[in-house]
Amino acid sequence: MAEKRMLSRKAQFGLLSLIPIFFMAAGLLVQPIGEIGPGLIRLIEEPDFLITDYFMIGGIGAAFINAGILALFSIWAAYFLKMDLSGHTITAACLMFGFSLFGKNLLNIWAILFGIFLYAKYHKTSVSRYLYIGFYGTSLSPIITEIMQVGHLPLAGRLALSLLAGSVIGFVLPPMATHVHYAHKGYSLYNVGFACGIIATVIVSVLKSFGMTIEARLLWSSGNDGVLLAMLLILFGGMAVGALAWGGRETLASYRKILKTYGLSGTDYLKEEGGAPTVFNMGINGLFATIMVLAVGGDLNGPTIGGIFTIVGFSATGKHLRNICPIMFGVCLGAAFKTWNIYDPSPLLALLLSTTLAPIAGEFGWIAGIIAGFLHSSVALNIGIVYGGMNLYNNGFAGGMVAIFMVPVIQAVRDRRARARGGLSL
Repeated sequence: MAEKRMLSRKAQFGLLSLIPIFFMAAGLLVQPIGEIGPGLIRLIEEPDFLITDYFMIGGIGAAFINAGILALFSIWAAYFLKMDLSGHTITAACLMFGFSLFGKNLLNIWAILFGIFLYAKYHKTSVSRYLYIGFYGTSLSPIITEIMQVGHLPLAGRLALSLLAGSVIGFVLPPMATHVHYAHKGYSLYNVGFACGIIATVIVSVLKSFGMTIEARLLWSSGNDGVLLAMLLILFGGMAVGALAWGGRETLASYRKILKTYGLSGTDYLKEEGGAPTVFNMGINGLFATIMVLAVGGDLNGPTIGGIFTIVGFSATGKHLRNICPIMFGVCLGAAFKTWNIYDPSPLLALLLSTTLAPIAGEFGWIAGIIAGFLHSSVALNIGIVYGGMNLYNNGFAGGMVAIFMVPVIQAVRDRRARARGGLSL
């Protein structure tokens, strides 16, 4: 694309870095600088399994600094490993940023990434091959924090056990992620989240068998909608307007092409349509997700901004308005009949993160998408009990289950209808 030839590789990574830098700067404005350091320490010390809002623990500024640093690390790690910027770079960076507002911190991600490094070395290949899987796999970071807080063990023992657990997670994650993809066939975008759910179930079950107890946790901040809304509107509005100014009419033409795609796992809009349409899609989806949170009466805070950024990140690799709206409508429909309110913390996160099933709506249509969202809300709100909230990508595990349940049935019905139209029987 002409627009990509105009930017050097370094400039592309630099532009992506503006997102975390924007929030780091905003964080320094909304929280006194003297409180940032102690806030970051509290983020490291506190348990961080679902749902733990870092805004509540360390403050908005500390949470944004934590998320910004980790997002910048993910961006520039790819750069220094000589990887090209792709839609998956954007997705990984946005997920690292978003979930570092409610679970990932400056200490608990490294053991898992070390396991990825060991796996690459074992197979005598570059770590860049598994880098994004490693970043996604840090969704199991709460396990590392939990092990570090086993009170009856000395510090050295806790460090060793944490490193062992993280290394095991990182080592088994690449083959597991590859294997589970065949189960849902790309119809759940959070493929690593599905793999992490399986790994978390095994590891947490082992930990519980040795007497570890995990109590329910809900730290959820509210009352900051005004300032957070202003930040999000400035960022996402600026992305959409900037993309239009950059790409002109071609941006809208390419965006219409994006809207026609199914969005199956493996899609890369940056490579297929270029930077301006991808950024425009990200901005539009970010605005839509932000408005949806407020429209249903939800709060803007660490977890919900994390959910919004999950939509924004995957807007480079599969999500667009046409395939996320039916899924989200299905979750809202479920709230009208089920025993919870859509603005409650877990259902609100399910509303945002259910869009992992966007490819179902993209390929099979609105009705299938609504059903997928309706089912997902039930599964997501109940399946986390098996690993005690230790997998931050809980909706990725739930989405994988729903896709495995729905897609074969839909395809069987569609194939049967095709045979019937051709005068053939099963």
